[in-house]
Amino acid sequence: MSSTTLRTVAVRGVGLTTFGRLPGETDRSLAEVAVHRAIADAAIDPSAIEAAWVGNVTGGQLGGQMCALGQLALRPFGLGGLPVTRVENACASGSVAVRSAYLAVATGQVDVAIAFGAEHMTRAPTPLTIEVLAGASDLQAEARFGVTFPGVFGMIARRHMDRYGTTPEQLAAVTVKNHRNGALNPIAQFDQPVTVEDVLAARRVATPLGLLDCCGISDGAAAVIVVAGDLARPTDPRILASAQTSSAHEPFGDMTSFALTRHAAERAYLQAGLDADAVDLAEVHDCFTIAEILHTEDLGFCAPGDGGAYVEDGRSALDGDVAINPSGGLGARGHPVGATGCAQIGEAVLQLRGDAGERQVAGARVALTHTLGAFVHGAAASCAVHILGAP
Repeated sequence: MSSTTLRTVAVRGVGLTTFGRLPGETDRSLAEVAVHRAIADAAIDPSAIEAAWVGNVTGGQLGGQMCALGQLALRPFGLGGLPVTRVENACASGSVAVRSAYLAVATGQVDVAIAFGAEHMTRAPTPLTIEVLAGASDLQAEARFGVTFPGVFGMIARRHMDRYGTTPEQLAAVTVKNHRNGALNPIAQFDQPVTVEDVLAARRVATPLGLLDCCGISDGAAAVIVVAGDLARPTDPRILASAQTSSAHEPFGDMTSFALTRHAAERAYLQAGLDADAVDLAEVHDCFTIAEILHTEDLGFCAPGDGGAYVEDGRSALDGDVAINPSGGLGARGHPVGATGCAQIGEAVLQLRGDAGERQVAGARVALTHTLGAFVHGAAASCAVHILGAP
């Protein structure tokens, strides 16, 4: 569908829980908190919500509420009779939920919709959680033979180093920057700064990646309320573009670049009528430090091979060329997988409204969010990119 046929869509409210290890909570309880906060932020009557999408990946397999999570989380708000859809697209689930809500409003099916994501991943022993997350690969052809996500991204890092001269110190600079931002974010899981020396001294997980190069296991939830443009307040950011791509049939390509990120970004920039130079801040999928470096390149913020220098030189800092992961990203804010995409939108909205506190990016007018979901046969399987603009 041509973007010229779509209505203006704004984000009227966002709600986020604390991210981290949250004993005593559940997927459902976390979702309820996020939804409550989004409704309060939007200052609307809950009955105005006409449709809902909920991102959740691990709930059923880790002993949580897999079926009807969305309906149950909306129950305290008196919401019934509306369509509620569960979204599973691995780590891109929350972003795809937002995209679904956006499209419903943009095409005129509804005027108000909510997208939210929730996970409680720490309830289970870590080995079980890792086994469940392995389902974001091809279980029959990859995971059963020992392929792991740290292993794959370790190979990607080695290839990037060999091809472009990227250094361990540049990988570490991603962690240092994101933990510095996370220390300014009251909901972040890891809220203490670290040094390059800390990162390099950490236990190796999949050389050259160490423990602090990898995102952790998190609990948390986030919610986003989108509305038709005529229902937006003067301060509500607009969604300028929403793009989603898949590369499940693009095996074993260039390991130093994700084609689906490039393609999704191209579509989003085209829809928004902007290019990468217009972006002030970006929330990207830094599941591993090398991933942020690749995304920095693939989203067009720097040339291929320059991502390591980009972060090392401070160009992705809060006061840099493009502030990348001002929330702290997956590495510091946390990565409850079904909630991550919604949390990224939440951070973008706070930044564009000027409500991000100590981590505020000065003069922010355009924000981009990016998530990847699953990794099969040498390529990421799903990608969603959104571009938001200040009103």
